[in-house]
Amino acid sequence: MTLPAHDTRVTYPAGALVERATVLHVEPAGDGLLAVVTDVTGFHPVDAAWPDQPADEGTITVLSDGAALPVRDAVVAASDGETLHLGADVPVRKGTEGWAFLVAHLVDAGSAIAEGDDVEIAAEATMRRALSAGHTACHAASLALNLALEGRWSKPARTDALGRPDFDGIAIASSTIEPHGSLDRYRLNKSLRRAGFDVAGLADELDALGEAVTATVGEWVAAGSPVRIDRDGEGLTDRRRWVAELPGGTATIACGGTHVGSLAELGAVSVALELVDDAGTPVLEMRTRTGA
Repeated sequence: MTLPAHDTRVTYPAGALVERATVLHVEPAGDGLLAVVTDVTGFHPVDAAWPDQPADEGTITVLSDGAALPVRDAVVAASDGETLHLGADVPVRKGTEGWAFLVAHLVDAGSAIAEGDDVEIAAEATMRRALSAGHTACHAASLALNLALEGRWSKPARTDALGRPDFDGIAIASSTIEPHGSLDRYRLNKSLRRAGFDVAGLADELDALGEAVTATVGEWVAAGSPVRIDRDGEGLTDRRRWVAELPGGTATIACGGTHVGSLAELGAVSVALELVDDAGTPVLEMRTRTGA
């Protein structure tokens, strides 16, 4: 079996839900699944290197017989020309020279699909929109959180897309995109404090901070701030950027996920903050919910 030598062409950054494609490679993926690689897809995969946004839900339909195969998962995969590595087993960073980075659609073992088949890949629209809304709200809330925490820095820090100290980028431990929302976790560890961030009294200000972040995002939503994805190309590893035209300026954040076209589409956004303990290290959790 021949493995693809070039990255999968992806159209989900432009909002595509349905794509005609040709199957380039099929092989067993373990756990009763087959990995199906096509030349192009509109299906968003989960990236094990930063698994913030889940994979789309949907189907692959083999056009010769009309059989619609449920896609159980979709993952970023990589090939060195000899072996297909899936998900967390990818041994190199995306973009490594000599490797092709691919979207592997996982379907049930025994499915009637083969190399050379013409197929239609369809992502389920309702879930895509819900995750896109959650991802857009996550970025907006992160910028608003940086603004709310700006006064807690006593030393110069690297800045975010709007020129403020980038608490989100410096302290982020994990980000999970959910339908119509997100959960971000920030480690308030010694290195953050040495960098000049003051954690004193933070626990007593969580409600006020949550209200401030909610208010800022609400202003941007009310302004109808447009959102787009800029990209350097259609390959899976081509750089992509989330761009929002906010009242305070244009914000640009590197991002490989999917998004809605305007903050106005989010409806009423709420942000809540909580401090939790992670093996002795305080962690700030930010949960964002949209009304979309």
